[in-house]
Amino acid sequence: MTARFAGKTVLVTGAGSGLGRAVALAFAAEGASVVVAGRTAPALDETVALIGKAAGTAVAVTADVTRSQDVEALVARTVEHFGGLDVAVNNAGIFRGGTPVADLPEEDWRTLLDVNVTGVLFCLQAEVARMRLQPTGGAIVNIAANLGAHRRVPGLAGYIATKAAVSALTRAAALDHIAEGIRINAVSPGPSATPMSLRPGETDADRAERMKRVSPLGRVSSTAEIAAAVLYLASPDAASVVGSDLVVDGGAAA
Repeated sequence: MTARFAGKTVLVTGAGSGLGRAVALAFAAEGASVVVAGRTAPALDETVALIGKAAGTAVAVTADVTRSQDVEALVARTVEHFGGLDVAVNNAGIFRGGTPVADLPEEDWRTLLDVNVTGVLFCLQAEVARMRLQPTGGAIVNIAANLGAHRRVPGLAGYIATKAAVSALTRAAALDHIAEGIRINAVSPGPSATPMSLRPGETDADRAERMKRVSPLGRVSSTAEIAAAVLYLASPDAASVVGSDLVVDGGAAA
């Protein structure tokens, strides 16, 4: 591994499991000091332990991204721990689906909006507020999805609408803040090797067989593959990449 992020501080939300955990581990492996954030302390502690086992540096901070006060406190604690904020990955999100628009429960709609859209907005606001004070600015990567701006399927309108909003918000924020030295981009994963991509009652083996039929690539993406895209956008290698939405979905939205 390289040390592209040696001496850098990275904040990852939704880091207690799945893609968020993989992203946090990948940044730590490349030298970053990582703040792992989420709502469930034991899961965050497990991520920190995995990073420590690999000789990395990390701390856990519990926070609910739907509460602006929590997010502001999260950024403040990040700065207290490590002295700054160089990279932020806004990964916290939820999936709800299975009904057509006419039958979409109001509670599901509001929860999807609160976490997937308002949560990203609150994170952007707190992160930019800190990064604009730093001579070096910073980089932010939002996690959207291939379902949204890039692809639609029946029965997932609420989730699709919120992830399309993340893509649009990312591009608008990128234009608003690049002059302040803050690069903002998004990654839009397709199905990956996490429980979120399993259908009800489906096993990993069942999913593998299904993906052979429905994915041009013939499989789900590994979390490491998606993490690699996140790290690229956060790195100096992407210095002129602003307002992009990088789709990593095995060709499903091609």
